[in-house]
Amino acid sequence: MGKWQRNKYLPVLPLGKDGRRVTGSAEHIALSRKAAGEGMVLLKNEAGTLPLAQGSKVALFGKGTVDYVKGGGGSGDVTVAYIRNLYEGMKEKEAEGKVSLFHELPLFYEQEIQKQYADGAVPGMTREPEVPEELLLRAKAFADTAIITICRFSGEGWDRKCQITEEGYELFDNEKKQMELSASIFENGDFYLTNAEQALVDTVTANFAHVIVVMNVGGMVDTSWFINCPEIQSVLMAWQGGMEGGLAAADVLLGDVNPSGKLVDTYASSLEDYPSTENFHKSVYYVDYTEDIYVGYRYFETIPGAAAKVNYPFGFGLSYTEFLIEPSDAKETDGQIQVLVKVTNIGNRPGKEVVQLYCGAPAGLLGKPAKELKAYQKTRLLLPGETQTLKLLFPITSLASFDDLGKVCLSAYILEAGDYVFYVGNNVRDAKKIDYVYTVPQTRITEQCSALAVPHKLPKRMLSDGTYEELPMDDGPIEEEGLPRQDKNHLEGFLPETKAQPRVSLFDLINQGSNQPCLLDVAEGRITLDELIRQMSIEVLIELLGGQPNTGAANTFGMGNQPKYGIPNIMTADGPAGLRINPECGVNTTAWPCATLLACTWDPQLIEQIGAAGASEVKENNIGIWLTPAVNIHRSPLCGRNFEYYSEDPLVAGKSGAAMVRGIQSMHIGASVKHFACNNKETNRKDSDSRVSQRALREIYLKAFEIIVKEADPYTIMSSYNLINGVQASENKDLLTGILRNEWGFRGMVTTDWWTHGEHYRETKAGNDIKMANGYPERVLEAYEKGCITREEIETCAKRILEMILRMD
Repeated sequence: MGKWQRNKYLPVLPLGKDGRRVTGSAEHIALSRKAAGEGMVLLKNEAGTLPLAQGSKVALFGKGTVDYVKGGGGSGDVTVAYIRNLYEGMKEKEAEGKVSLFHELPLFYEQEIQKQYADGAVPGMTREPEVPEELLLRAKAFADTAIITICRFSGEGWDRKCQITEEGYELFDNEKKQMELSASIFENGDFYLTNAEQALVDTVTANFAHVIVVMNVGGMVDTSWFINCPEIQSVLMAWQGGMEGGLAAADVLLGDVNPSGKLVDTYASSLEDYPSTENFHKSVYYVDYTEDIYVGYRYFETIPGAAAKVNYPFGFGLSYTEFLIEPSDAKETDGQIQVLVKVTNIGNRPGKEVVQLYCGAPAGLLGKPAKELKAYQKTRLLLPGETQTLKLLFPITSLASFDDLGKVCLSAYILEAGDYVFYVGNNVRDAKKIDYVYTVPQTRITEQCSALAVPHKLPKRMLSDGTYEELPMDDGPIEEEGLPRQDKNHLEGFLPETKAQPRVSLFDLINQGSNQPCLLDVAEGRITLDELIRQMSIEVLIELLGGQPNTGAANTFGMGNQPKYGIPNIMTADGPAGLRINPECGVNTTAWPCATLLACTWDPQLIEQIGAAGASEVKENNIGIWLTPAVNIHRSPLCGRNFEYYSEDPLVAGKSGAAMVRGIQSMHIGASVKHFACNNKETNRKDSDSRVSQRALREIYLKAFEIIVKEADPYTIMSSYNLINGVQASENKDLLTGILRNEWGFRGMVTTDWWTHGEHYRETKAGNDIKMANGYPERVLEAYEKGCITREEIETCAKRILEMILRMD
């Protein structure tokens, strides 16, 4: 096809073989099912309860048996042709002669849940019905094995276990609705079982000899109710597995797929054991990141007494077979640490294993976590007795820590003197120290940076011994003078202006087009982009800096749209669980497993395949930018959007996100990596200030973005709604220009999140190139006329937008 033909003319041209559509195709749905099975994590399996033996008689308990949650809500939702729940998956296995089901129970749940759906409930936000006594007795007479399914739903715009302090904050209608609904269903907070769910568990464990639990959830939940319960022999974290998640769970339960997923978060004994819980809801206006770099396993494996609070450690996951992991060689080579590891399947089933390499650094003057993940790799499917040697590599510079107080050298990455030891295994707790030691004889600077995005009101931060050090505080940040701030009510939900074309002669248009320089001239080398931009009026340049009207099946608006200059209107679409097209368009797409599940595969190659497949659906529907991946850190189990993010660990998040971006952009579709940065809370997300140290910002919350920028070269990055140390992320020049572009060398375009509370011209000055979904050209023009912004600053952002468009087909 010609350049930008899909964007200009919206042709109905399938991308599949033999003229078939790839959107929602059987091949993509099969890939979704495969990925779901790869990422499910077997947490518990006593007495070989799983996989279910051939011909097992099974009773399916819990509304989650039919009330299946394929993924979270908001931008992560997807319109699909069907969703397969666990009951439907198990019925397929029954048809294959592998299991016998007691069908009365699922039929009971279907009737009860359909009633709740009819009253307006959505999957996962339903109440657990009580099973009639006579139905329980018939189930008990039929089967001695019971499977309990627990499901949870969360979505964009609200947090789990919501609460609001008395600060005068007025809830949006959706926030209020979701908070009240969640509180009424989950009286203990949805991290824990409801009273009705606990009663169900008690009933089932009292009546069945073998009990299996399936968790259809998007992230961290309470595990204390089953870890030490002998009546529950097996637990499968099935996550939110996309449209085929129920069948994928059945694949694992029956042994058609050997589980190889590993946890990407730490599962503690209680919600209060996470250091972030204490101040998560302290204020709606700010969050103090006082745990600093000690997030997730960095906290639990380092801080005295914290290890005892862990139920399941980071990286943990069982298999139906066993593996022998043997480090065979380790050395420094070309500025990298290389460790070779032999993995042998010593069990009796084919399976895959994940090898994880951790570093233990000397505490030095800066203080370090006890262990940090530095590399990982998944084996191929190993037959019993088969061995594979894996090569794990990472740069020595990644061992350095950021010094934000000048204890060694201010604003520099420091590789402190001492011995660096390494651990190899299949989870952080059981990883074994290897013989190899890397010794740094003298402390050295690996990179000198500048003090950027400095905190002003963060009072303290945690140290490696669990105590706190005080941090300097001041009255900053000081805002540069400019136009009075817009009323925030004028920034919420406005649509881009649809410009009418005046009556004009067709022949004049043809003649004008033959003489008018356009973007295609730049693409084909006849003029430079700078030459084209110099011909544009300030009004045209400013119009480029805002979102444009939808075309075709798009519903999240476009970028570009200057026909006079041959600039196409590039449509965007939400992610990350699939191409999101509104139901009224009549297009069903593929729902992929949630991001947490994909990360649990520990398989970047598989994630890259999903990125390419998803991008082909985006392209086939004449859309150019997919607003995914989302790579914010799982700082707290309470964040309502964790299902959309990968992990508590920035390396896993970064490697997973980079793989997704490579896959997407292999189709010449732009990925938009979000939300940059510290978008770890949904309550009052547009005005909440994330107060975080420079060190934690760089080592934890920005690291995944840095990995993606340097390994995958994303077309776009999306700035977040929240403030970072007192400055809107979308107006944060330190973040968007100082770190992202000047330090990391990012060469793409930055977009705001949709309808931020940032001032458009201030965003432009900071290096935020386009305001979505709607720009405010009149405000930018006023700022230009009053000297608050220059043409050069406007041209710089416009040029990046056009450079992004030039990268597309």
